[in-house]
Amino acid sequence: MGDNMSKANWYVVHTYSGYENKVKANIEKTIENRKLQDQILEVSVPLHEEVEIKNGVSRTVTKKDFPGYVLIHMVMNDDTWYVVRNTRGVTGFVGPGSKPIPLSDEEVAKMGIEAQKSENIVVDFEVGDTVEVISGVWEDTTGVIKAINTNKQSVTINVDMFGRETPVEISFTDVRKL
Repeated sequence: MGDNMSKANWYVVHTYSGYENKVKANIEKTIENRKLQDQILEVSVPLHEEVEIKNGVSRTVTKKDFPGYVLIHMVMNDDTWYVVRNTRGVTGFVGPGSKPIPLSDEEVAKMGIEAQKSENIVVDFEVGDTVEVISGVWEDTTGVIKAINTNKQSVTINVDMFGRETPVEISFTDVRKL
């Protein structure tokens, strides 16, 4: 896995205006259909909330940070390039000519996306371990880990809710191994 070919980077894709969410949904569907989860890790349309005041009424609206762009965390190869490039609404990758240029860690940080180094996350627990929730809504709850998601940096544990086992997702930082 040490070769650069298999490293995932963030790339920026230009879309028709207003198509950002459609593009995200279409790419996510293709990832599922073609089983590309290990090559296209995340499709992101960064949003922020703005408070608009009109006629004395304030309401919160969600605005896109980069209208016309979608950010994709992916391993660039012929297959993934083709999938993304041929998604309806995508006009192309951002980069000189037709060469997609990955964002640097600095650029990614500026865009407010955590540069996810999912390969480097070391956790001291595994599926089947019992953990205690040390903060958050489920504080003081203990549960057995059913799943670990390194991309989201979370574990799924079953908690007893209203007398039945219910899976809940909890951040790595909120659990500790018992």
